[in-house]
Amino acid sequence: MKYQSKKKALLLLEDGTIFYGKAVGNNEGTAYGEVCFNTGMTGYQEIFTDPSYFGQLMVTTNAHIGNYGTNVDEDESGSVKIAGLICKNFSYEYSRPIADHSLEEFLRNSNLFAISDVDTRALVSHIRDQGAMNAVISTEVEDIEKLRESLKKVPNMEGLELASKVSTKEPYFFGNPDAQYKIAALDIGIKNNILRNLAKRDAYIKVFPYNATFKEMNDWQPDGFFISNGPGDPEPLHEAAEVAKEIMANNYPLFGICLGHQVIALANGISTYKMHNGHRGINHPVLNLLTGKGEITSQNHGFAISREETEANPEIEITHVHLNDKTVAGIRVKNKNVFSVQYHPEASPGPHDAEYLFDQFFEMIASTVNKDALV
Repeated sequence: MKYQSKKKALLLLEDGTIFYGKAVGNNEGTAYGEVCFNTGMTGYQEIFTDPSYFGQLMVTTNAHIGNYGTNVDEDESGSVKIAGLICKNFSYEYSRPIADHSLEEFLRNSNLFAISDVDTRALVSHIRDQGAMNAVISTEVEDIEKLRESLKKVPNMEGLELASKVSTKEPYFFGNPDAQYKIAALDIGIKNNILRNLAKRDAYIKVFPYNATFKEMNDWQPDGFFISNGPGDPEPLHEAAEVAKEIMANNYPLFGICLGHQVIALANGISTYKMHNGHRGINHPVLNLLTGKGEITSQNHGFAISREETEANPEIEITHVHLNDKTVAGIRVKNKNVFSVQYHPEASPGPHDAEYLFDQFFEMIASTVNKDALV
């Protein structure tokens, strides 16, 4: 095995708890962020490049990470977004024929610091009990007090606006310009596979920056609007919520995923809150209240919308609930062409139980377009 004499490393949590491990690739480094865990057995590359994870230290609960390498086509954005990686067994070799790099090369090319040989079962158990918190991973194992002081300066995720850190700076296009439908997408951390799912349903997408106005988006004369997933606290996203309000005021078709779902809730006067741990994995059970059917879903969020306020809002209907903790997993606005979900129907890899939501969005668009044509 490579790197028999790997450098010692540690994970220091905000509450003072320390876990020891080894630096991946025998590197030296230090990385800060909110520590969170993902329970998926596959999909580490997609996790690492998902903008929703921006600034977080990722703990992978699967015991083996890196065993199938990486492939450039599986990136969810143009770069790695996590702040650092914590795992149990790191695989330096890979066996998948279509992989173009080992995970070690992928991390090195991305300048991402990672540590392995950590007791991740004990770590995750601690986080589940104590809740999400900031942490630092480092090879500076002899200077814990210095790390402790530096960690105090890391901002808390609650109240933190991060969409501006991952959004496109300028509008861009995705898909076939001759497609049947035009979708205006507000990028507050959009994933590549969302764009692929929209495009394969005969849509041409114009992706707008996080601070785009409704007028800027509507001037393109789209057939429907989309608000993406993304990182950070939804509450500071006042501009995005205002866009959602104006879309709803005009009754245009609107679909939101994850952070976009929370923005739509905020636009309807429903507050959000930081969860004790959040939902991150590809096997989360959801009940569709409209059909009575269960769905296994991919999820990644540390905030949720208030169920009490949602139930009290006469204009909103809860369409999906998470079966583990009864949090709101989906809503629709009554008498409007608007709906959203807290999970990821574009899961890749992951279950495809919820992919119908994209079809539902385009059925809504088609009915609106046809209705307008008859006027």
